[in-house]
Amino acid sequence: MVKEELTPHIQELLRVLGEKVDEETLEAELNKYLNEYHVNIDAAKRGIIRKYGGTETNTFVTGNSLVKKVAELTGTEQNVDIIAKIVFVDEREITAKGLPKKIISGILGDETGTASFTVWDPGAAVLAKGSVYTFRNCYCKLWNDKVQINLGNRGKIEPTDGIRLDLPERQITASSTEIKIGKIKDGMGNVTVTGKVISVEARQITAKGEQKTVFSGIIADDTGKIQFSAWNDFGIKEGESLCIANAYIRSWKGIPQLNMGDRCEVSRVDAVTDVIDTSNNRKTVEEIGRIGGGLDVTLEGLVVDVRQGSGIIRRCPQCNRSMLNGACTTHGMVEGIMDLRLKVVLDDGTGAIGAIINRADTEKLTGVTLQAAQGLAAIKGEGMVGREITSKILMKRITITGNVMSDDYGPSMIVKSAQPVNVDVEAEASALLDEVEAAI
Repeated sequence: MVKEELTPHIQELLRVLGEKVDEETLEAELNKYLNEYHVNIDAAKRGIIRKYGGTETNTFVTGNSLVKKVAELTGTEQNVDIIAKIVFVDEREITAKGLPKKIISGILGDETGTASFTVWDPGAAVLAKGSVYTFRNCYCKLWNDKVQINLGNRGKIEPTDGIRLDLPERQITASSTEIKIGKIKDGMGNVTVTGKVISVEARQITAKGEQKTVFSGIIADDTGKIQFSAWNDFGIKEGESLCIANAYIRSWKGIPQLNMGDRCEVSRVDAVTDVIDTSNNRKTVEEIGRIGGGLDVTLEGLVVDVRQGSGIIRRCPQCNRSMLNGACTTHGMVEGIMDLRLKVVLDDGTGAIGAIINRADTEKLTGVTLQAAQGLAAIKGEGMVGREITSKILMKRITITGNVMSDDYGPSMIVKSAQPVNVDVEAEASALLDEVEAAI
């Protein structure tokens, strides 16, 4: 956006934040969010408000909420009320900013249609399937051309007595639709997938106050791979080939997941030998922006920024999370373990993405070991370590592989492996000269 287009948004932010930040800083922040982080304008404003201490009750959304039917939602609403019946509901625990967090998600609907929803701060709220509620102060987004309804900490859920909603009949086919993993999108239901189990594990979780076992892992075919979760024990074993019917797709942080519910059927099939090379899932930042996330994605690009938080850090010896001011967000004041990392922004020409690089790859890319960093920090301070590794990696071309997840700030990668890319400057210059001469 040019400055004239940013002006009304800057004025809205100034009204919310008051004297906490000046107009020039807001313009620079908006440009960074829009042009470097590649998020939409609403997500950018929410991020800036949180950064400078604004509260959700003072956000840029003003006026009374609109009341809309589900079919009227466009995915752009920022303050809307919806009266709807719960079609499906699930309570689960996620990790947000290193802390466990309960959310409620599912499907709601009225006489005009249905849509998925997520309550990000449910508190003590309990939603019952088949009951009608008024959902106040919702905001909506589009994902794969489908509306998603969200309730943040401004949202309210009110029981609605005396209102009956008759939802349209759902069309359920007798057989599910066969689909390749590479074509799977969030929101799909009643799908059949055939592939090879790459990994599987059982873990204990607490759902609705009860201990349950969930089975999760990865299954792949010749077009891609996907995480799966099963609430029933289908006896799945690593390395076997399965046909999974009547599954449904839900995304977590932009990564589609295959969910195996009560209607799911699992059968063993002849060995699937044609499986995608899981070590080579190369994509561009633009492609990642469209799909939202992915497993073991490989990107190549230029390091255009090294963010604060790079260099020497301390990790909690109990949970391995990074610490702040000598404290772990979960375990409080503990004696931290020294570590080294990089937080970079990678640009591949189609867009930019943030990435967190571990100690081993930081040492490999910069040539600065943890031992050397500790020695430098002892002499010149830890701030010098960040400046030193920045000078070694900034504007260098690298290849990174890891899992990409998305939030309000856009996609980011947790890097599993990284390699420097050796550029033949003479060959690149010669090729560029040839292209220029051919165009003249």
